[in-house]
Amino acid sequence: MAKKEKMLKITLVRSPIGNTERHKSTVRALGLHKIGQTIEQKDSPTVRGMISKVNHLIKVEEVQE
Repeated sequence: MAKKEKMLKITLVRSPIGNTERHKSTVRALGLHKIGQTIEQKDSPTVRGMISKVNHLIKVEEVQE
């Protein structure tokens, strides 16, 4: 059987307005556009790095399957 990949639920809780262009770009690259929007991403080192850069703007939860 194939191993299930962990998923992360990421929610934008603060506006990127007033932050650097780099932070704004990172939020967009994660797939977030509006405050309160929630997306699911695969848990990978790339996504974890993006999360660590904008952790003051988002809320992250691990999805239990």
